[in-house]
Amino acid sequence: MPAHDSSLRIIVTGLVGAIPVGGVAWDYLQYAVGLARLGHDVVYHEDSWIWPYHPIENQPVDTANYSVDYITRFFQTYAPELAGRWHYRHLGAESFGLSQSEFQNCAATADLYLNVSAANPIPPGLGSRCVTAFLDTDPGYNQIVLSERPSWSANIDRWAGEFHRYDRYLTYAENIGREDCLVPQLGVDWITTRMPIVLGLWGDRPPPPNASWSTVLTWNGFRGPLVYRGREYGSKDIEFAKIASLPGKTSARLKIALGGAAPLQSLATQGWVVVDAPSATLTPENYQEFIAQSRGEVSTAKNVYVAMKTGWFSSRTACYLAAGRPAVVQDTGFSKHISVGKGVLAFDTVDQASSAIDAVESNYHEHAAAAREVASEYFDSDRVLLRMLDAIFASD
Repeated sequence: MPAHDSSLRIIVTGLVGAIPVGGVAWDYLQYAVGLARLGHDVVYHEDSWIWPYHPIENQPVDTANYSVDYITRFFQTYAPELAGRWHYRHLGAESFGLSQSEFQNCAATADLYLNVSAANPIPPGLGSRCVTAFLDTDPGYNQIVLSERPSWSANIDRWAGEFHRYDRYLTYAENIGREDCLVPQLGVDWITTRMPIVLGLWGDRPPPPNASWSTVLTWNGFRGPLVYRGREYGSKDIEFAKIASLPGKTSARLKIALGGAAPLQSLATQGWVVVDAPSATLTPENYQEFIAQSRGEVSTAKNVYVAMKTGWFSSRTACYLAAGRPAVVQDTGFSKHISVGKGVLAFDTVDQASSAIDAVESNYHEHAAAAREVASEYFDSDRVLLRMLDAIFASD
């Protein structure tokens, strides 16, 4: 079935109700919006059984009110055509948006179940023609957990047992299968893809005077040791520590919006302007405004992405680019697939990061224009999603 020749009924999953903060909303809901704008009949679905996090109270809660209002506002603001096309199932007991029976009717007639991050189980009642797709947005981590089944991983037996029930497997690890990529392939054929950005939802106004280079990240490590073939892999904290001294190597102002158990005082002492990420990027609008108030992004990746040479590229960085903000980001091997040098500059060391910022500042307007061009060429939702659907529905 050529994806561009017919309208499909597509169920897109996510974790927006479970983690209602700005970056998470954009990570998942741009799939739903982008697919709908291609003319497909899209339903956003969430039934993760995760107690929703309340970012203002900074704790999990047993009520759905905040999460339901969050999802409602997003679609009303950014995609009114989807305002009645979502289903949030709260702790397996209550349905919001669509009723449970309305969602089941959609499931019975769906052509594609696109499980973004594979955080929601395959729902019962999918029709026989429905193609199920596992979309790995956390490469290396997911494959190691599925391969090694560590005892600290919640629900790993159910998740691993369901893994081989999917019809298609997609990943942000664009280097998977290459000789230098260490990500285990788990005996399946992976389709490589990347984050779709709905470019029309991102402005490109110039940054304000004295804007900082910035990033947004959560500092927390994994719940337990992530070990594969005798080697332990880490999260963002390991790699960011390598550029912690960056403020002392450049005249550019550097700001970081941090969540989790981060060493705030240490980073502030080294010259970073540190703000609270959940507060600074609480809503989708806050997230966009944080980026718009930035001069560019400077950031690292999770250690597992770098050490395994995954080729992963940050969905957050793609949003910076769409807003016309240059990005100086740690190379995970993505430079084999995405043009670097203008708009996007890749680094391996703190000195390379400093030099890259200086290079951008020496010709900022050219790099800002190039950032938007990179976003259009590599992350435009029309291009990314058409390619993804064609790969999913390609003849075996």
